[in-house]
Amino acid sequence: MSSTAAVAAHGAHAEHHALGFWRTYIFSQDHKMIGKQFLFMALFMMAIGGLMAMLMRWELAFPETQVPGFQWVPEPFMYEGAIPPNTYNAMFTMHATIMIFFVVIPILVGCFGNFLIPLMIGAREMAFPKLNMLSFWVGAVAGVIMLSSFFVPGGSAASGWTSYAPLSALAIYTGVDWGQNLWCISIIVLGASSLMGSINYITTIVNMRTQGLYFFRLPLVIWSLFITAILMLLALPMLTTALALLLFDRIGGTHFFLPSGGGEPLLWQHLFWFFGQPEIYVMILPAMGIVSDIIATFSRKPIFGYRTMAYAMVAIAVLAWTEWGQHMLQSGMDPALGAGFMFATMIVAVPAALVTFNWLGTLYKGNIRYTAAMMNALAFVAMFVIGGMSGIWMASAPVNMYLHSTYFVVAHIHYVLFGGSLFGIFAGITYWYPKMFGRMMNETLGKIHFWITFVTFNCTFFPMYILGMAGHMRRIYNPQQYDFLKPIIPINEFISISSFVLGAAQFLFLANIVWSCFKGAKAAENPWRANTLEWTTPSPPPHGNWPGTAPIVYRGPYEFSSPEVAEDYLPQSLLLKRSKAAAD
Repeated sequence: MSSTAAVAAHGAHAEHHALGFWRTYIFSQDHKMIGKQFLFMALFMMAIGGLMAMLMRWELAFPETQVPGFQWVPEPFMYEGAIPPNTYNAMFTMHATIMIFFVVIPILVGCFGNFLIPLMIGAREMAFPKLNMLSFWVGAVAGVIMLSSFFVPGGSAASGWTSYAPLSALAIYTGVDWGQNLWCISIIVLGASSLMGSINYITTIVNMRTQGLYFFRLPLVIWSLFITAILMLLALPMLTTALALLLFDRIGGTHFFLPSGGGEPLLWQHLFWFFGQPEIYVMILPAMGIVSDIIATFSRKPIFGYRTMAYAMVAIAVLAWTEWGQHMLQSGMDPALGAGFMFATMIVAVPAALVTFNWLGTLYKGNIRYTAAMMNALAFVAMFVIGGMSGIWMASAPVNMYLHSTYFVVAHIHYVLFGGSLFGIFAGITYWYPKMFGRMMNETLGKIHFWITFVTFNCTFFPMYILGMAGHMRRIYNPQQYDFLKPIIPINEFISISSFVLGAAQFLFLANIVWSCFKGAKAAENPWRANTLEWTTPSPPPHGNWPGTAPIVYRGPYEFSSPEVAEDYLPQSLLLKRSKAAAD
């Protein structure tokens, strides 16, 4: 179907028709409402995952004291510290699982993908609205299953978010150890939700672009979501297969990963990381696209090297399939094979550097406006560079032998996924909030949230690089049990105090979202004077997105739409020169 025919076929959706409460807000088929549903579900899960992080940091800083307000049931050996060891293991497992699978991906892919794709390509709706609705509710069921694992006999999963075999394959308490089983089932169900979304995104972008919107006229955020959908479509079946085999081992008596029956534990690592390495880019590529659009808007310049940016993101996605072995350099693989994975991991720095330099080129001599959205976008760039550079360190096999499973790895992944993905999320929510809710977020509160988050984030995670270099192992619940770690206990205390402030700061962001939804200033159609199609609709967009006919595109998203907009995009220094010349 041509894009023109697709628009015509969906023209019937242009006129709003009254729907009841349940079909408008609960079982909605409107892509905009579904995007908001993903957003609020993820924010709820973020609060739960963040609370777990705070409890873990209390244990690491003050291991001999009870957390105020929390009284844990003593374990068989009558542990009297803050958090029992098994509970701590469950917390770091569930913290990482929730933040990755139920916060970062649902917001970047579920929320922004659903809300933005039809609006930015000139479509009135997703290709498969019912499948779109189902994708959210299947994802919500997966979240309920994951949270229910806290309340089953044996407790929730406690083998890490990677669930390495054979630990994860052993049913510790025969017949009652259902926490790990529910973990597997939840991720399988969530994978089905993500596959529905991926099919919808790819079909919509390929078939439903408005007239004149060729691929190289697409905004970079749509490029990033399109590439991400392809990655998920190809990677998720591998994880689903691995989880099914793990469940067979746990409850079916098979031995795919159990050495006692001739199984191979390393098979799990191969299957998991063949999915996991592309998944890392699933969590960063949409943020790259979001930040690209925001930097272009608030630099008042077209994006520098648009085609290079698109090709670079494609190259990152392709190289993602060649790197999975970098996580297994300690597994005893042949050094020649390890060298191949090391080279493949390092070479991805080339397209990542191209993207970064293009952002800097866009900023160069731009008429930069430091809004809260822009500040979060710039923080994303800085933190992504730090996280990426530390990733190159760990890609080196000799260095990896020392840093593997230390706090250096914890610092690296948080610089990529918090300093990267979450700063991108903060930027995207602030930027598109007027279009989502028809009101402006409080700019002052947004900047206060940014500065507290930026400072305390670096105070929390940068010292972890130092801990890792000192040999501090990850996933230990009481560092005071190790003599060589006792001298660096004060660093752990500093990190924990910083993390408490960091966690508290996020309530400012949540308060800003809720307060602005009711009391924020009414948003204009295009408050940022941006050039992409979503800003040609009312705020918030009506049913069918455009009240009249769908737009026709004659230019790219980073070209000037009019002389007035071109003047607005010119650098301040050039405007001053022009005004001076006119006065003379």
